[in-house]
Amino acid sequence: MSQDDPFFERVYAVVRQIPEGRVSTYGAIAKCLGSAKSARVVGYAMNAAHNLPNVPAHRVVNRIGLLTGKHHFPGSNLMQQLLENEGIRVVDNQVQNFESVFWQPPMPSEF
Repeated sequence: MSQDDPFFERVYAVVRQIPEGRVSTYGAIAKCLGSAKSARVVGYAMNAAHNLPNVPAHRVVNRIGLLTGKHHFPGSNLMQQLLENEGIRVVDNQVQNFESVFWQPPMPSEF
């Protein structure tokens, strides 16, 4: 799998829709794409996307708001810094008030 994988491209199309100051999850994106059991593959896509322009990979967290992808960003705190720059509070690698900043992708999706 690579950045050019058609499924990855569909993931990136969804991630580009996440509004600034909001987060979504690997699982929510997978469900949006009609592949509910593919959350791990969405994670692989995010791991490959941290250097892609216009793909805000920092806005994708795990199902309880943990910054599980942070080690794929340069530096130890870049993912957290990007989220905090958008007004999202992060404590101990976890998004605070997760329910209020969670963005649900549209269902069913045209992505």
